[in-house]
Amino acid sequence: MTYKDQLYPWCIIRHLPKLQRLVVCRHRRCNDAEDHLRLLQRMIPHASYSIIFDPTLDSAEAIVKSKQPLEKPTLSL
Repeated sequence: MTYKDQLYPWCIIRHLPKLQRLVVCRHRRCNDAEDHLRLLQRMIPHASYSIIFDPTLDSAEAIVKSKQPLEKPTLSL
């Protein structure tokens, strides 16, 4: 996920056949996504859309973060 995608976590997704989905657009605020969803539903009434919050990291970033060693606590006497 790019930095730009992280700035826009609210996604409108279109549901496709065979449990597939397509990210139509991304928004910074939930209100903006809701407004855009209303517009899409007026323009294409037969399509199914949802709004999701997508704060996930890229899988490669998650793997790198999980492999970093933990810092060992130091004892001070």
